[in-house]
Amino acid sequence: MNGTARPVALLLPGQGSQHPRMAAGLLDTEPVFAEAMDEALTALTDLGGHSTGLREDWLGTADAAVTDHVARSQPLLFAVDYALGRLVLDWGVRPVALLGHSIGEVAAAVLSGVFTLRDAAALVHDRVGRLAQAPPGGMVAVAATQDQVAPFLTDGVVVGAVNTPRQTVLAGLDAPLREVTAALADAGFVLQRVPASTAFHSPSLAPAMRGAGERIAAFPVGEPRIPVMSGYTARYLTPAETKDPAFWSRHPVAPVLFWPALDALLAETGGGLVLVETGPGQGLSQLARRHPAVRSGRSSVVPLLPARPGTPEQDVAAVRAAAEALGV
Repeated sequence: MNGTARPVALLLPGQGSQHPRMAAGLLDTEPVFAEAMDEALTALTDLGGHSTGLREDWLGTADAAVTDHVARSQPLLFAVDYALGRLVLDWGVRPVALLGHSIGEVAAAVLSGVFTLRDAAALVHDRVGRLAQAPPGGMVAVAATQDQVAPFLTDGVVVGAVNTPRQTVLAGLDAPLREVTAALADAGFVLQRVPASTAFHSPSLAPAMRGAGERIAAFPVGEPRIPVMSGYTARYLTPAETKDPAFWSRHPVAPVLFWPALDALLAETGGGLVLVETGPGQGLSQLARRHPAVRSGRSSVVPLLPARPGTPEQDVAAVRAAAEALGV
């Protein structure tokens, strides 16, 4: 059982946190994770097409270009987030909320009971097949506020994510994104490319996602057993949204409002939470540590895995340290 004095919320990361063999070091030591990962990969692979070879690429490639491609990054992030969430729940931790970033919200929907694993896998499979056909694009994180980047935006480059008040992620197709990032660099802004070859969370993906809601409409939908703070609305997922196929199909087109969602989550709970990053890397942990509730010590951050890719022993050590921090 969770031995912490404060309630727990899970943060499930999305595009940009992936890397080769992410969390694979846990396969031999964490049977719950291994079983959940096998279930997720089987559900995805059974759909065929671009989902074949997922397991082999997860375990066998050291090429980040393979892992970063939408056909691998999205389904593998979904699977790892889900399996790590299952592991934490098996520890007896009962989260008061789940907050996913991008594809992490689909994993949160499964953990909370909105979708079955197989239906969510079908959603991810369909989404990936559509996005793989989209024109080449990308995302760039800018150390700036939304107001600061606004004068540089064009019809082809938009705000794709608000990660903190001073970290804004831009998204767009390759050519316009290069022009905008060059102008920002000339103006002295610090930029970092997000590992992605797709313009996630931009209107350029709207044509690819047209008709996606029809597939989602066939899925049975459950009531969330764990509240989901949506990274797209910055409020708790409502019953109407869970049942709205358009809500889920527009995720790749809509901006991610991670910081407003985190702010709303901490405000709703009085600021006293243990925020557990349930996915590869520590990207969301680094963002959450900038929040006043964390800086003041009212809330804390517990990442489940190392900040950077490492050895299996480092994966295991990180998970055991997280378990100890949670008192399980």
